[in-house]
Amino acid sequence: MPKKRDGGGLSKTQQAAKFLGVSVLAGAVLAGLALPAAGALGLTAKGSVEGFDDIPANLKTPPLSQRTRILDAKGGEIAKVYSRDRTVVGIKDMSPYIRQAIVAIEDARFYHHGAIDMKGILRAVNKNAQSGGVSQGASTLTQQYVKNVFIEEAGDNADKVAQATQQTIGRKIKELKYAIQVEKELGKRKILQNYLNITFFGQQAYGIEAAAQRYFSKHAKDLNLEESALLAGIVQSPSRYDPVNAPQEATRRRNTVLQRMADLKNITQAQADAAAKKPIKLAVSRPKNGCITATDGAGFFCDYIRKVFLTDKAFGKTRKDRLKRWDRGGLTIRTTLDPQTQKAIQASISDHVYEDDPVATAATIVEPGTGKILGMGQSRPYGFGENQTVLNLSVDDAMGGGAGYQPGSTFKPVIAAAALEQGTSPEQEYSSPYRMPYPSPVQTCEGQWQGSPSDTTQNENKREVGPYGMKEATAKSVNTYFVQLISDMGICPAVKMAQKMGIERADGKPLQQVPSMTLGVQEMSPLTMASGYAAFANGGEYCSPVAIESITDARGRALDVPRTSCRSAMSKKTADTINTLLKGVVEDGTGKEAGLRGRDSAGKTGTSDSRYAAWFVGYTPNAAGAVWVGDPLHKRKMYDITIGGVPHEKVYGADTPGPIWRDAMTGALAGRPAPSLPTVPIGNPDRDKGQGDDKGRDKHKPGRGHGGDNKPGGGWDLPDWPDILGGGNGGW
Repeated sequence: MPKKRDGGGLSKTQQAAKFLGVSVLAGAVLAGLALPAAGALGLTAKGSVEGFDDIPANLKTPPLSQRTRILDAKGGEIAKVYSRDRTVVGIKDMSPYIRQAIVAIEDARFYHHGAIDMKGILRAVNKNAQSGGVSQGASTLTQQYVKNVFIEEAGDNADKVAQATQQTIGRKIKELKYAIQVEKELGKRKILQNYLNITFFGQQAYGIEAAAQRYFSKHAKDLNLEESALLAGIVQSPSRYDPVNAPQEATRRRNTVLQRMADLKNITQAQADAAAKKPIKLAVSRPKNGCITATDGAGFFCDYIRKVFLTDKAFGKTRKDRLKRWDRGGLTIRTTLDPQTQKAIQASISDHVYEDDPVATAATIVEPGTGKILGMGQSRPYGFGENQTVLNLSVDDAMGGGAGYQPGSTFKPVIAAAALEQGTSPEQEYSSPYRMPYPSPVQTCEGQWQGSPSDTTQNENKREVGPYGMKEATAKSVNTYFVQLISDMGICPAVKMAQKMGIERADGKPLQQVPSMTLGVQEMSPLTMASGYAAFANGGEYCSPVAIESITDARGRALDVPRTSCRSAMSKKTADTINTLLKGVVEDGTGKEAGLRGRDSAGKTGTSDSRYAAWFVGYTPNAAGAVWVGDPLHKRKMYDITIGGVPHEKVYGADTPGPIWRDAMTGALAGRPAPSLPTVPIGNPDRDKGQGDDKGRDKHKPGRGHGGDNKPGGGWDLPDWPDILGGGNGGW
């Protein structure tokens, strides 16, 4: 039943509305407005009053979709993303001229009627009857606002949009009843504010603030008279009166608005005439939407933010809920991206690898102890053009990356850490022959791995023959040492250490428990490797990577965001021992080209089977980074190849990824503290002195006196090696 006044009966507004519903359905207004005889509600003239009463009186107004701003850690803007370009502003932030102009042209009696303008309806009926068509509408500004609410709620659903705009009796009646409610609850000032925020002004601009920015590159509060009249005129037909593509039509429409304002005494006739003589002067700001607009190569990080939002239940129970919230926008997302680090990464990448090279590179830097992603970049720009991609080469498949890339010898420190945790001495020696079969059987978490005599591995060159201790074997990246180490220790401790360090396969599958895992034959992502190595820099504590610092919604309310999760992966003594081993790599071993000047650093080179991928992963106490170079499609072997203008007979982890890492880290850490890495004494200094290359190398071509960066399952291109599932030679 309809709500009655205290004295009984319906209010005048309700009586008018009910009468109007009956009249429309009976055909009186129907004839004038040229509406079809059957409405969406299926009402008849007899049942129209009851049908009107049955419509729910509560209009559910959806939040308006707006821009979302993605910011770096310093507050600089990375990108704007939106499904609809809109910035909601209060009526005080709208020029008085635009408020007057929109009322003048759309609903001159707005302040003098209720939700329904009976005079307007009668005038429209008469006018349309005379013209024999629909030359004049009768919707009030309030009714237009209600219709726009329905359209906004429909979103991008074409069927729902059609339902919200179809010319039917049912929709008109529904619109009228909601208009009554809106007038009662909001009042004129709020309705006008909401209308100017929700309506479409063409050129992808929703709401007056976006329209002012789009056409005049200014705020809505700064619009002058002629600019306001122009924008108010667009609303009736955004395509017909588009000032960018139809300036003459737009000018005529603007002048109509100006004259209407003069007729209503909003402005003088002299003001209207003077404004009408002025040509349209636009200062168009083209829409910049999406991660493709990000600068300094941050488009991939921007896209990663979106993936985090859509996959984390902190932002909604289901993916559908999260997607709806993302599309609604209005968020301000402050990220962990450090602008100095990001610029340094992209500058280094640009110096060493060109976007049209036959291979690509990706680099990621994280902060030990916090898990914050400080920078993320790659050589192929974010986009859909030639030599561009939207595949994020730094992350796992589930987060918009690929299947990952074999990290080669950069996985060996994980094996070393597992062995140290099991009580193995860092001075443990193995015979480390040039070539050897995989020891068999080897204990796994689930039983035993059984190999065959044909499953062999070998070192870089025949002169690499032990015995070696752990420090020298790490510096020279001796394959056979680490195969003997994992065979003695068993595979399960290595798997568990990798898990504690957050090192997982990029395709999301579990690590395969085979001895060749020590040679880095299972595909990982740069973000995974950088985050894992950060545990060494952080005294053995691993912290999961995070990209978001904070989020506020359109009302300024803070949202809960995912936080890093830290756990002990190894003892501090083990971490300090790994520091010692990996400092040797950059000081005297395979990674000398990556060493930093003036600050402690540690790291490891790696090159995969057939040189499909080359790596350097390293760290300082305040930053850990991973650099990968290779073919994302895993087709191009890096022999006789030119990268960044430099020819290579063979690509090593030291000669391309190493310098990229060095230059990126140097720029990222410039002007920042240079603390020391804690280390422990290992072995005989005299015996270990001078380990590493025995032929030397120049800037771009390392010597071949180091081992392990080009081994089976980690670099050698040898025919017919057994598959990884059989254990084989690293199975690559």
